[in-house]
Amino acid sequence: MKWTLILLLFVYIPSFGQNTISFTNNNPPPKASLSDVAWIAGHWKGEAFGGITEEIWSPPLGDSMMFVFKLVVDEKVAFYEVGHIRQEGETLILRLKHLNSNLTGWEEKDKTVDFKLVKLEGNRVYFDDFTFEKINESEINIYVVIEQENGSKEEVKFNYKK
Repeated sequence: MKWTLILLLFVYIPSFGQNTISFTNNNPPPKASLSDVAWIAGHWKGEAFGGITEEIWSPPLGDSMMFVFKLVVDEKVAFYEVGHIRQEGETLILRLKHLNSNLTGWEEKDKTVDFKLVKLEGNRVYFDDFTFEKINESEINIYVVIEQENGSKEEVKFNYKK
């Protein structure tokens, strides 16, 4: 009995706290519009990666919501992201590009990092390994799966306040 309980703990612990969902080609992206995610708009600040993080999201306009992200460590910009959530047909897609502090890009010129919509559920919007969670009008969480240098993946939580 004791060993069964220990084994069950090891099986369930890795999935505990999982806040992201991976997109699979088995299911098409759900129908959604920018009005479903308009609550993301705002000027958000938080802490992560040993520094201050800032995201500014515009309200929906022209079939998209644009954003910029900045990480500041030791009072210097470490990197930026620029991107959007865009209406594509009857669904949404999140696209972004990374930029060094001098605005040179990480991705090739015509490449973006894309996150397909997986699911809308209550106060959460699930893109592929990227989740937005509305806590209240002045607080959100963003969960992102980030690949580490050794190839492992880790879910990182960003807590933002207006």
